[in-house]
Amino acid sequence: MNFISTKGTSISSIEEALMSGTSEDGGLYMPESIPKINIEELMTIDNYQEFSYQLLSHFFKDSSLEDDLKDIINQAFNFPVVSKEYNEGEVQYSVLELFHGPTAAFKDFGARFLASTMSELVKYKNESSLTTILVATSGDTGGAVASAFNNKTDFKVVILFPKGRVSPRQKHQLTCWGDNVVSIEVDGEFDDCQRLVKEAFNNQQLSKQHNLCSANSINIGRLLPQSTYYAWTALNRFKAHEDSSSFIIPTGNLGNAFACFMAKEMGFPIHQIVFATNANKTIPDFIATGKWEPRPTLPTLASAMDVGNPSNMERFFNQYSDEKELLENLKAYVVEDAQINEEIFSVFEKNNIAICPHTATAFNAFKNLPSSALNQSHWVLVSTAHPAKFENIVEPIIGTKIEIPENLKTILNLETSFHTIGKDLESLIPYLEH
Repeated sequence: MNFISTKGTSISSIEEALMSGTSEDGGLYMPESIPKINIEELMTIDNYQEFSYQLLSHFFKDSSLEDDLKDIINQAFNFPVVSKEYNEGEVQYSVLELFHGPTAAFKDFGARFLASTMSELVKYKNESSLTTILVATSGDTGGAVASAFNNKTDFKVVILFPKGRVSPRQKHQLTCWGDNVVSIEVDGEFDDCQRLVKEAFNNQQLSKQHNLCSANSINIGRLLPQSTYYAWTALNRFKAHEDSSSFIIPTGNLGNAFACFMAKEMGFPIHQIVFATNANKTIPDFIATGKWEPRPTLPTLASAMDVGNPSNMERFFNQYSDEKELLENLKAYVVEDAQINEEIFSVFEKNNIAICPHTATAFNAFKNLPSSALNQSHWVLVSTAHPAKFENIVEPIIGTKIEIPENLKTILNLETSFHTIGKDLESLIPYLEH
């Protein structure tokens, strides 16, 4: 399968798309067509890893990774996808827990898959030069990428995170890794971190000199594996109840949401996809006005969603040549900090469940769905991170300590170190040196 730039001037293989992240024309890679899956062939599979292999093999057919794909998936997805059902009166819904990986966030799926595929590709190339993974993070991405590439000697990882905009435990996860991981605190917003990454990639001399590659959700290698848990969840629901699923997804840079869109396009029984945003409402405003107007980031309690210019919107624009059709297919709810607070308290009081601030946006959006929508399909609320990562926010609200999962305890016991730079590319360049 070929992969085509959203700018329309570059066609590459899956190998090139994975290792470059963005195309030479500055666009984001997309499969030349999203394959339609015969879900009947997957109905009898009860193993997530095998299911993921069967789904993703369509994208890797005839590639150098085709024979290794099953091993890559088994290595990357060595933790469970958990879906739990709840009832509140006559209302039934599910919560899809995606935080059971090593860094307790959904980003582990994409980061570990990407690290495994890149490692195989580097082996095939048999080159001595390092590949530099340059990644901007609003909290969870950097920790997942650092964990996935930690001690992989063919890679150097450079993580950019915004000063004062990540939780203490998130910051610990960003700054506690081995010699091949460099953690950099940027005196600015997430959008400044993201801009620095794009500037570095767009600088052809710099990009080639340091063999730069992206591990943000601009890399198609992050989105492909994330589509599997939406397809898996929807198909399992269909097998049990013969109905479709609708997903409410906490949304920042739109990668996780676009992965769900891909699963729907493949033909899995997904009815609606709803974005839950925080006060950074670039997407809801676009839906309301039809004008795409990125703006500076606002700091919120759901810090990993603090994005004022979501990169993956470019993929949505690419998929819909008709803007009217695009607007008809996008639905979003804005959830302010006060509502996040209320939702964390309410969910704990009703169900004795502690949720992170990002997950709280999904709960609030669900609560505000029109009654007509509730009956159209089964609703799945996506829980993107373990609440113990945001104990400074969640514990005062619910009035109790959150038990730290073992995977997170291990990370929090590691020593930390990081550097601080300004918002300009010149400040970053010295840290790209090998």
